[in-house]
Amino acid sequence: MNKFNEYAVVDLGSNSFHMVIARVINGAIQIIYKNKKNIHLATGLNANKELSESSIMQGVECLALFAERLNGFPSEHVRVVATHTLRVAKNRHKFLMAAAKVFPFPVEIISGQEEARLIYLGTMTAESTSPTDTKLVIDIGGGSTEIAIGKGNDLTPLIVASRPMGCVTYTKQFFYEQKIDAVLFQRAKLAAEQQIESMINRIKKLNITAAFGTSGTIKSIYHILLDLGVSDGIITPKRLDDLISYVLEFKSFHDINYPSLSNERKNVFVSGLAIFSGVFNALGIEALQFSSCALREGVLYELIDGPNYRDIRQNTAQSLLEHYNIDQRHAKQVVKTAKYLFAQWQQQATITIPSSLESILYWAAQLHEVGLKINFSSIHKHSSYILQNSNLPGFNEEQQLLLSTLVRYHRKSINIDELPYFSLFEYKYIISLMQILRLSILINNQRNAELDLQAFQLELSKSKLTKVTLEVNQEFVENNKLILLDLEQEQKYWKMIEDWELSIAIC
Repeated sequence: MNKFNEYAVVDLGSNSFHMVIARVINGAIQIIYKNKKNIHLATGLNANKELSESSIMQGVECLALFAERLNGFPSEHVRVVATHTLRVAKNRHKFLMAAAKVFPFPVEIISGQEEARLIYLGTMTAESTSPTDTKLVIDIGGGSTEIAIGKGNDLTPLIVASRPMGCVTYTKQFFYEQKIDAVLFQRAKLAAEQQIESMINRIKKLNITAAFGTSGTIKSIYHILLDLGVSDGIITPKRLDDLISYVLEFKSFHDINYPSLSNERKNVFVSGLAIFSGVFNALGIEALQFSSCALREGVLYELIDGPNYRDIRQNTAQSLLEHYNIDQRHAKQVVKTAKYLFAQWQQQATITIPSSLESILYWAAQLHEVGLKINFSSIHKHSSYILQNSNLPGFNEEQQLLLSTLVRYHRKSINIDELPYFSLFEYKYIISLMQILRLSILINNQRNAELDLQAFQLELSKSKLTKVTLEVNQEFVENNKLILLDLEQEQKYWKMIEDWELSIAIC
């Protein structure tokens, strides 16, 4: 039987939804199917950042269509990423719950910085550059603009940034009547410059030698330049200024008349042009070329062939360990304990926790002390805050939220009602991981390098997974009396939660 050799990436953007399917032929990635639907999700956001029912319905209907083409795909061959609009939508859970009814694959909402990283990866795997180049990539989407900068052949960028300015949102903000006006254009351009103001000097100091632009707006600029007779399509300051002068001669969006500009793109082109002009001028770019590869190609590369999630996230964890001067010997011991207890848990449980969730347990064990640099008394809160608000390459938003949530409740009392909503992970799994993490950290409270894990055995209640017995070797207790006090205090914390129970058996 032939191994399944198709991979799919679905990109839920602010202006459109895309699906790309590829296969691997003789080690090369070959695109075999593309589908794009103009969903305009960002247009459905109201002033309170809530998606309208109609935009939710339109998006879900599109996913139902995509699901037909993806019928029979193994889940590990499909990755679905959502960007700016679903990042900011306060009622995104409504969309995710409705989507889950018709679309069998999990929707990952990725941070702006993670989006920028993946865009850079997608562009750099497709473009030829010199090993000495400092490379800039700009992507103007419907709701946000991503900027990434890297050096040489390294596919991991040095700088990633995301700013809340997109061709759909700026159309609503500056050109809601779809009239072309030089004053409004200048306001939109200056607003874009202001958004990147804090980055300008830092980027200029890096001396960019190769610049690329991706996605709809920059693709349109590139094609219009070709329409105007610019044979290489490279965007320079003069060519951009000339193009803006031509566009400002039109009275309204739909008067714009270039062969390559579709009626659909006319709705958002002027605002995208203003954003691009602001960024281009502010950064002093001398020449920029269009790249047809961006976010979807970056996701596809990781899905099929590249450094996978696990490697990237492990690099992220290692970077945090070093930055916050974490006791790495202790962190490894806690991870080892978590693996030991989890194996016992999984052996007895009637449910199987996915490996993707299991790995987050181990990163939580590894990183639970990042907040120690601030102080110990509220380390769980400090560590959680750092993990929730740092740029963590390789983690999507929910993975990052779960990581910070597990760390937030690794000690002291737990308010179950305050647990955040997760669309990718089941509550029963999260609770079990939380219990395992708490016990793993508690067992290592004395920071004993010679800890004998065989002194501990985990036993689950047959009636309830959250009712746990921890058997502790008597000789171990006699030589480590403090651990018994710690466990007795832990029992009190568990007792405060309905259906939680920790029993201690000295054997």
